[in-house]
Amino acid sequence: MMRALWSAASGMKGQQTNMDVIAHNIANVNTYGGKKVRAEFQDLIYQNIRDAGAASGADSQYPTGLQVGLGTRVAATNRIFTQGALQTTDNPTDVGIQGEGFFRITMPDGTTAYTRDGSFKLDSQRRLVTTDGYPLADNITIDDNAPSDSITISGDGRVSDTPAGGTQQEVGQIQLARFVNPSGLTAIGKNLFVVSEASGEAIESEPGVDGAGTLTQGTLEMSSVQIVEEMVNMIVSQRAYESNSKAVTTSDSMLEIANGLKR
Repeated sequence: MMRALWSAASGMKGQQTNMDVIAHNIANVNTYGGKKVRAEFQDLIYQNIRDAGAASGADSQYPTGLQVGLGTRVAATNRIFTQGALQTTDNPTDVGIQGEGFFRITMPDGTTAYTRDGSFKLDSQRRLVTTDGYPLADNITIDDNAPSDSITISGDGRVSDTPAGGTQQEVGQIQLARFVNPSGLTAIGKNLFVVSEASGEAIESEPGVDGAGTLTQGTLEMSSVQIVEEMVNMIVSQRAYESNSKAVTTSDSMLEIANGLKR
């Protein structure tokens, strides 16, 4: 059986996965703090027909080898943590991160998750929580008598409010977490990530300290996905899939010719 059939089939399978990744990027073009994911390919094993440097005569050798590759595979999906644009919302509980770092979120089981999505709300206990009701690990609670428009969040993470008829008071400090390898974090959906062996443990600090980014109140970090770039990637993937399918049909035609040699 021709090697080209299997090599082209592996290329088609790889492009199917690549298209899945591109479609995921496009679907998350409006996700707050969303990051582009890139499919990364590797070539498969090679069949060595002749090694480079093999003797070609009594006093000579082949300068190059003779290898036939056996296709490709998707080796990884890499999340690219580039800075997304900050969009002004004028909502006092919206917070964007300019630079490195993640907000720390307490999950229902007590573990900590991490997010770049700063679209926080106030729950019934006046805590700052995510859209799904998960509170910040910093336990920020706003005074019952403080209107939401009195909330201020400084660039270094200090949260203050002003109760009705009172003076401004500090109610908490937002800490950020950084990672040696943020691409190694495991995405669990809902704009949340958890630590993995590859990411390393969280390095916690105040915003603006030890390489952590700063906070900007009244803004949200938009997705880093560029829709035009993804459309171009889609065209490239489609054409690559089509080219691999042509290799399959061409190999089939060659086998048909070989089968027709004797009638």
